[in-house]
Amino acid sequence: MKISELKAGTQNVELEATVAEKQEPREVITKYGKRLNVANVTLKDDTGTISLSLWGKDIDAVSKGDKVKVTNGYVGEFRGTPQLSTGKYGKIEVLTKGEGSEEADSPEYSDEDPEAE
Repeated sequence: MKISELKAGTQNVELEATVAEKQEPREVITKYGKRLNVANVTLKDDTGTISLSLWGKDIDAVSKGDKVKVTNGYVGEFRGTPQLSTGKYGKIEVLTKGEGSEEADSPEYSDEDPEAE
């Protein structure tokens, strides 16, 4: 599925896209009084962009530049704009870490000294 095909009400979304932007997490209080962290990311593919809300542990798993796969997502509407969500039954997985991810930014260190031989 491509981003340009997504409309409010679309269900069972399976999509591969790149994280173009990631906002800072913020705390929200649900209608049930529970405190949760949420962060919005903008996903892009060759047909367009869409906003996706990340909740809980998904926030730290995804970074700007990552290629991700959303499985069993759905499209809702927030303030008149279509917004992708994984909801209770969907998932998001990182296929490849991007240039902007924290893992890609930190060099790998080894305990071995290459000069020691």
